[in-house]
Amino acid sequence: MNAFPDGDFYTRHFEKGSQEGTLILNMGPQHPSTHGVLRVVLELDGEYIVRAEPVLGYLHRMHEKMAEVKTISQFMPNMGRVDYLHPLAWNHAFSCAVEKLGGIEVPERAEFIRVITSELNRITSHLVWWGAYLLDLGAFTPIMYAFDDREKIMDLLMGPTGARLTYSSFRFGGVVHDVDDSFLKGCAELIPYLRNRLPMYKALVTDNIILRKRIEDIGIIDKDMCLRYGATGPVVRGAGVKTDVRITEPYSVYDRFEWDVPVYDKADSMARYLVRIDEIEESLKIVEQAVKMIPEGEHIVKKAPKPTWKAPAGEVYCAVEGARGKIGIHIISDGGKNPYRIKLRAPGFSNLSLFAECGKGTLLADAVAILGSLDMVIPEIDR
Repeated sequence: MNAFPDGDFYTRHFEKGSQEGTLILNMGPQHPSTHGVLRVVLELDGEYIVRAEPVLGYLHRMHEKMAEVKTISQFMPNMGRVDYLHPLAWNHAFSCAVEKLGGIEVPERAEFIRVITSELNRITSHLVWWGAYLLDLGAFTPIMYAFDDREKIMDLLMGPTGARLTYSSFRFGGVVHDVDDSFLKGCAELIPYLRNRLPMYKALVTDNIILRKRIEDIGIIDKDMCLRYGATGPVVRGAGVKTDVRITEPYSVYDRFEWDVPVYDKADSMARYLVRIDEIEESLKIVEQAVKMIPEGEHIVKKAPKPTWKAPAGEVYCAVEGARGKIGIHIISDGGKNPYRIKLRAPGFSNLSLFAECGKGTLLADAVAILGSLDMVIPEIDR
């Protein structure tokens, strides 16, 4: 008996091909290159992809529904579990939205701490992507270097956050812990260390002819496709569009630092790869400046909202730049104990959706190279 309510739809889309002589192949939902329970239904004509259809729902955790049955303070830990690779960006987005709704002023020192920790977390996210992407393509060594360097950053972040992965250290009006001199000294020492590692990454991987043959001119996602699907982050910057929420919609204290937005216009998997590698250096620039400029003062507003605090009635939207693109938080409050509605805008959902179009006509062997270049985190997409 077919478990799907519309059996004909299931048969038409997932069992039979759109033309004679094609093969339906399931990539996932338990496939190492999908980094989570993602299923992609591929229709193949020989080695070529005729149709690619991502299927979500295997990891749905109902974050938005949970928001309706929790107080606004109780929902904060959920933010560390939407995207487990850059959770502090989600912390930042949710904090900004609630503070905007409640008219809460954030101490300047707290904003600097948020920026420093968020940018360090962005680097760890890019390092995991770099190592895992190359592992998917058959190179084992790079992930060892990536996790070695990531471990040093995680050791640093344990101080102000108290965690190593699913961070929940931001509070409405500041951060849960102040940073001390040892943390700032550790950041100052980390920066030259990582800068010295980047040339090694380039020599070992970026300039490697094997990698270039695998991802150059593969997975063309141009500006038009990005705009039609709402793609953001490194995907759209790899298509030549110089956009970044930290600059186009400034928030926190990002407008006080000098840094650049890496852009490449080839729109292939290599362009997206290069954007993320360059972003590591740009994040180091921001951290370096923030550590030198961090002011004295409180790390959280003196009259911070208590756990029982009720958000005033109103509607607000706030966006930040995550490692995968634009993160958006839309809150509607009726002044009650729990939010009336919270909508999460995950960048990975739009980025994955375009694979159905850009995957057509490519070789099956290139599907992993294209999917990996999108830097997907399935818990974020299937939230």
